[in-house]
Amino acid sequence: MARYTGPKFKLSRRLGISLSGNGKDLKRAFPPGQHGPTQRRKLSNYGMQLQEKQKLRHMYGLGEKQFRTLFAKAQKMPGIAGENFMILLESRLDNLVYRLGFANSRAGARQLVSHGHVTVNGKKVDIASYRLSVGDVIGLRERSRGLSSIKEAIENRVHLAAYIEFNEAAMEGKFIRLPERAELSQEIDEKQIVEFYNR
Repeated sequence: MARYTGPKFKLSRRLGISLSGNGKDLKRAFPPGQHGPTQRRKLSNYGMQLQEKQKLRHMYGLGEKQFRTLFAKAQKMPGIAGENFMILLESRLDNLVYRLGFANSRAGARQLVSHGHVTVNGKKVDIASYRLSVGDVIGLRERSRGLSSIKEAIENRVHLAAYIEFNEAAMEGKFIRLPERAELSQEIDEKQIVEFYNR
């Protein structure tokens, strides 16, 4: 599957959001390019909708087709489509591995999963888009627990989401409940994304 492999800091500055989550990519608070600091034209409604979609898509590192398929699934669920979509994205295995602090970024978490270091309910799962259910336990394979990159990431973890529990002795986390919208990124206006796909 095609992934964005270009400069991440430039992309963050263009979208005006920290895609890494640590804020280092927004040291310059203007878009990239030689005309970055100058005032840009006002975006149309379509432009704003597209920008919100791109923010969320790049934040979770998904391709366009996968992103759209997941949105279609969220629309069929009962409740508010935009919130359902955010919850589905948050329930992905690579995202929860990142939230537990096993990796410093979602891209790093995706690599851990695809290289077979992660288990769900004691079984190896190497599919980054695997959707977890409430009550699932995310762990590390025995041979992977000593990896220096994982130890460093856990030590550097600043925040643990309220919807997951972490057992440091067992090096595993539990998905205890679905996240609420207030606990997810406030920089994203999911209503714009719903309007983008429903236009």
